[in-house]
Amino acid sequence: MSPVRDDFRRSQLAIAALFFLLGFQYATWVSRIPALKARLDLGEAQIGLLLMTCGVGAAVSFPLVAVLMRRFGSRLLSVLSALALGVVLVALSVVPNYPLTLLVLFCDGVAVGCLNVAMNAQGAALEARYARTTMSRLHATFSAGSLLAALLASGVTAFTGTLAVHFGLAAALLAVLVAAARPGLLTDDAPAAAQDEPDQEQDGPDPEQAPAAKKDRRRFALPAAAVLWMGLAMVFGTVTEGAMNDWSALYLKDVVNAGAGLAPLGIAVVSVMMVLARIFADGWRTRFGDGRIVRTGSLLAGAGLALALLVGGVVPTLIGFACVGLGVAAVTPCVYVAAARQGSDALSLVAAMGTTGLLAGPAVIGFIADATSLVWGMAAVAVSAAVVSLCATRIGWPAPEPFPEPLPESHPEPLDGRLAPDAS
Repeated sequence: MSPVRDDFRRSQLAIAALFFLLGFQYATWVSRIPALKARLDLGEAQIGLLLMTCGVGAAVSFPLVAVLMRRFGSRLLSVLSALALGVVLVALSVVPNYPLTLLVLFCDGVAVGCLNVAMNAQGAALEARYARTTMSRLHATFSAGSLLAALLASGVTAFTGTLAVHFGLAAALLAVLVAAARPGLLTDDAPAAAQDEPDQEQDGPDPEQAPAAKKDRRRFALPAAAVLWMGLAMVFGTVTEGAMNDWSALYLKDVVNAGAGLAPLGIAVVSVMMVLARIFADGWRTRFGDGRIVRTGSLLAGAGLALALLVGGVVPTLIGFACVGLGVAAVTPCVYVAAARQGSDALSLVAAMGTTGLLAGPAVIGFIADATSLVWGMAAVAVSAAVVSLCATRIGWPAPEPFPEPLPESHPEPLDGRLAPDAS
């Protein structure tokens, strides 16, 4: 392999480790909620507040993340927030009471918000630097991390129910991942955003205007309309994704009258289709363009789910759920890339809006279902997917480029300006 390919693969694996780490950390402590409940003697409402506190911490982290991204950059922020997530696991294993647990999980949410923005900035920078689409596969590794965490939790609890052993082992694994990933992380936070700025190298920067320009960049400004459309697309996309995870099993059981063994298949179908789609979505993005993928995919998700609700039955419902998983899989990666092109502030805002949708969406669907029925609640999910397609028409997506010729082994630089799918 050429040095360019070697550098790309090294950075790709390092950034993938961050996505894997986030999924692994979240699934690790969520899988032990029953143990936390028993140790702290909590009720159902208190558990619900724990989960909400974590989400609130991630949602309100936007101002802090924006400042930290400008001050430290995505590389250092990724490392620090990833290490903080390991500390959270250790703290959860020894925290003595409920109020401190709430504080720890609020900090967990803030660290999740920081890592979420930083690692997506790294992924967008990787695509821009090496002209290779890879963001969808990076997001697929998040699911792989969740799966491994669930398997580890099952294995550890077979030997001991002590949280300190489980969370200590998980925290050690996170530290190893951070140490292994750090050398391969990129130092350039947002090369795509830099490419959008006017080229000043020919005439040289004006030394009198430079301090004023630096001051202007730090001054608060309202987000551009395109960024708000990105945020709305992320909100409704995460509403769709989160609601399917939280309500699909109950819909199969209570509305479709599926058996107890079939009800969990709703989540499984959505998750499997999302992982498979994300594995192949980078090639689709190169061929058809991010905008077309988001518009078509979200329409597929909305129409497939709507038809499943109208037809009814276990098999049509599972097919509809599969359409949702396939259709929304690439929404989040594509919107993150588009936001990163607008700079770290835009990326932080879009990520915070996405977290808000993931947090509030399932609850809103529950309110609708309680006031009407779960069928109408799931219909709202279908509408939410369709709204993503509408928002996508208002976003300035980069035009798809033709497939470039393969990099020759002696090629010293990446192919500028053209995205090719990562074939790994």
